Amino acid sequence: MDLPLLLLCLAAFAAGFIDSVVGGGGLVQVPAFFILFPQLSVPNIIGTNRLASLAGTSVAAWNYLRTVSVPWKSVAFAGVMAAIMAYLGALVQSMLPPVFLKPAIFILIVLIAVYTFRNKNFGQEELLRYPPEQIPLYAGLVGGIMGFYNGCIGPGTGSLLVFGFVGVLGFSFLRASAISKIVNATADVFSLIYFFTHKYILFHIALPMMVCNVAGAFLGSRMAVLRGNTFIRRVFLVIIVAILLRFGWDIYQVLSNYLS
Repeated sequence: MDLPLLLLCLAAFAAGFIDSVVGGGGLVQVPAFFILFPQLSVPNIIGTNRLASLAGTSVAAWNYLRTVSVPWKSVAFAGVMAAIMAYLGALVQSMLPPVFLKPAIFILIVLIAVYTFRNKNFGQEELLRYPPEQIPLYAGLVGGIMGFYNGCIGPGTGSLLVFGFVGVLGFSFLRASAISKIVNATADVFSLIYFFTHKYILFHIALPMMVCNVAGAFLGSRMAVLRGNTFIRRVFLVIIVAILLRFGWDIYQVLSNYLS
């Protein structure tokens, strides 16, 4: 195994661990892919990365399902709405320049970070905010908003999905993480159809990445289940800070180009 692939596999392991706990693994794996394999096309990188991350997400979902009960009707509503709104988000993204979108999202994520940090009991216990028959509808709302964000902006969708299920619906961090893994895996399966049919996936890179991503996802989801909501909350805050740094850099670059 050559050095770039070895480093990419280490990034895949870290990404699988992070993503299985609270989402945000793409903040590690995708930039590493672009840095280590600059000669590849964007569709090659995205398709190959998506296959590797899907394997890790699926293993994490399976690990959660062994110990965490999942409201399947809510998962279905969230998954369908996320898929529909992701397509609409992609359309909007093509029409609006990032200079208008990313600063607003940056402010929103700052508020999420401050709220989560100040509320020590946030997500520690399950306190559903709506009657059981209304939960799937609100889950669909969260899935739709996060799907739109995924199509329009992208980074950190899994982490924000977890926050939505905790903050809007009142699920614990543990159950919210389990639900988000299933929704993410479902969306990834449908998006992979395009990459498969257009032969963008490079299996000689995807397969070793997949093994490492699965290993990281297995370890991360096991730790999340064993150590519970407090552990997930801490990882969530770390990832939110990483997302803020990523957005801050993106906004700086966009504004620099816009003003020059």
